[in-house]
Amino acid sequence: MEGKDTSTKKNSVSAAFKVGAISLAFLIVGYQVALFVHKAAVTRIVANRDEPDTVYVYGPAPETSNDPAEVKVPPKTHAPLARGITSNTPAPLKGILPQAGGTLRGGTMSEANGGVERQRDGFWGYSDGAGEMQIRHNADHSELARKTWSKAPRKVESFRFDPNTVSLEDLQRLGFSEKQAQSIINYREKGGRFRRKSDFAKSFVVADSVYKRLEPYISIPKLDINKADSAAFDALPGIGGYFARKMVEYRQQLGGYSCKEQLLEIYHFDEERYNGLKDLITCSAIDPYPFWEADAETIKNHPHIRSWQTAKAIVLYRDNNPRDLWTIDGLLSAGILTPDQATKLNRCKLK
Repeated sequence: MEGKDTSTKKNSVSAAFKVGAISLAFLIVGYQVALFVHKAAVTRIVANRDEPDTVYVYGPAPETSNDPAEVKVPPKTHAPLARGITSNTPAPLKGILPQAGGTLRGGTMSEANGGVERQRDGFWGYSDGAGEMQIRHNADHSELARKTWSKAPRKVESFRFDPNTVSLEDLQRLGFSEKQAQSIINYREKGGRFRRKSDFAKSFVVADSVYKRLEPYISIPKLDINKADSAAFDALPGIGGYFARKMVEYRQQLGGYSCKEQLLEIYHFDEERYNGLKDLITCSAIDPYPFWEADAETIKNHPHIRSWQTAKAIVLYRDNNPRDLWTIDGLLSAGILTPDQATKLNRCKLK
C-alpha cells in the first residue's frame, strides 16, 4: 500500500509541475507578445509625431496684400473640408493656419490656432488654375499620444535655423529635449539675443557635441544698415540711443551708406565701437548720389561739401574740364577739396 501511495503522490507532483511549467511558458510568451504590441504601438505613435497626418483646407483665393508674407484668410476657409494629399499640391511656402478671418503669416501653429500642435511646418499656396487656396496644417492628436512622444526619443535632424526665431518644436527636432528647448525660448523672451554663432554655443543647454553638429546650420541674418531703424541699431553691441539716432540721421544725409566703413565718419564713432559690430552688419546697394550731374545747390547739401563756394567750384571745374578728368582726385589736385573730403567722398557711390 505504501508503494502505491508513494507512486500516486509522485504522479500528482509531476502533473502539477507540468501544469505550472506550461502556465509559466504561456505567461512568458504572453508577456513577450504584450511587449511587442506595446513597442509596435509606441513606434507607430512616434512615427505619427515625426510624419503626422496632414489636413488640407480648401477655400476661395485670399485677398491680396502688399506684404508677400501676408494674406487675408476668408472665414469660411477655416473649416477642414478635405484630408490627405492632392495631386495638385502647390510648391510649399512656410506659413500657419490662423483663426478664421485672420492673417496668414510664418510661425508656429500653436501661436495662432488655439494650441493645435504643429509637428511640421505648415504651408499655404494655390491649387493650379482653380483660384482656390490650400492651407496645410497637421491634424491634432490625443493627449496620450503627446505624452508618449515626450517620453520617446525623437528623430534628430539637422537643418538651417536662426536661434533667435526657431520654434520650440523645431528645437526638439534639432535634438534638444523639451526642457532644454524651453530654456532657449525663455532666454529669448526675457530679451536675450544670439548675435553670433558663438553666443549660441555659450548657452548652458547646448553641449559641445551638439554645437559641433549644428554649427554649420546656424544662420543669423546680419543687420542691413541701409534698412534698419533706430531700434535695430540700438540693439547692436556698444550702440545706445544716441548713436542709433546718429546712424539713421547720417544715412539720410548721405542718401544711403555706400559701405560699412562710413559709420566711422559719425562723430565719436571710433574704431573700437566699429570693430565690435562690423561682423554683425551688412550694407545693401544704393542708388548713386548724382554728384557729377547735379547743380551747385544739390552738391552743397552733400555732408562732405557743406559749402556753397566749394559746390560752385566743382560745377566750374566740370564746365572747364573733359569728362575723363571728373574725379575726386582731380578735384583734390585742383585744390577744391581737402584731403579729408577727398577720402570720405572716395567711399561714396557717386555718378
